[in-house]
Amino acid sequence: MTTSHAVGVDFGGSGIKGAPVDLERGDFAADRVRIPTPDPSTPEAVAEVVAELLGELEGHDGPVGITVPGVVRGGTVHTAANIDPSWVGTEADALFARTLGRAVFAINDADAAGLAEVRFGAARGQKGVVVVTTLGTGIGSALLHDGVLVPSSELGHVEIDGRVAETWTANSVRERDDLSWDDWASRLTVYYRHLERLLSPDLFVVGGGVSKHAADFLPMVEIDTPIVPALLRNKAGIVGAALHAAGD
Repeated sequence: MTTSHAVGVDFGGSGIKGAPVDLERGDFAADRVRIPTPDPSTPEAVAEVVAELLGELEGHDGPVGITVPGVVRGGTVHTAANIDPSWVGTEADALFARTLGRAVFAINDADAAGLAEVRFGAARGQKGVVVVTTLGTGIGSALLHDGVLVPSSELGHVEIDGRVAETWTANSVRERDDLSWDDWASRLTVYYRHLERLLSPDLFVVGGGVSKHAADFLPMVEIDTPIVPALLRNKAGIVGAALHAAGD
């Protein structure tokens, strides 16, 4: 039996994960499949893994959305800060469509998380400006106004005191430098205050795997804007990619 559920695929540094998504509920319509990310993670190698993954999701023939950790404009990848540099200039939509034999729509990974959080998560129903940040290897961001995505914001790459923000503030830096939650929260305060001055947002949503520890650091981030943990966590990329593929 086939279904028309959109399929979301989340391309990460260690794993490529995918599932069909029920876009009425904002949750998986079947079990998630995970396959290790190939090394090197060139576009062609990733496309082959995605084909294998979709083979394990047989029966789900809806459109496919896939996250890419880089700026994606018109289906083409323009940056590759934390992935194989061969992605730059890759026409991702066309590459995946050729390999998979079906329509595929690429989207920046943080933008996908933002779509998921504003539709089903911590920013649902929020008016005004919402900034969703994903704290991980780097800092991804999604900028939304009245629920509409402004793509490719890349707010992890703003410069603060002569440093690119994510090189001083990402969760990977906390782990590398063995920062206490309090010390990391002090750095996050500097970062989010900078975004406050730039954007005057109505809400910050903090995602990434570390968001499950939000109680350990978010209360110590001293800013004026409400700041809350993401609700969808590791599901956000898949759900947001499926939303993008479905045109929702």
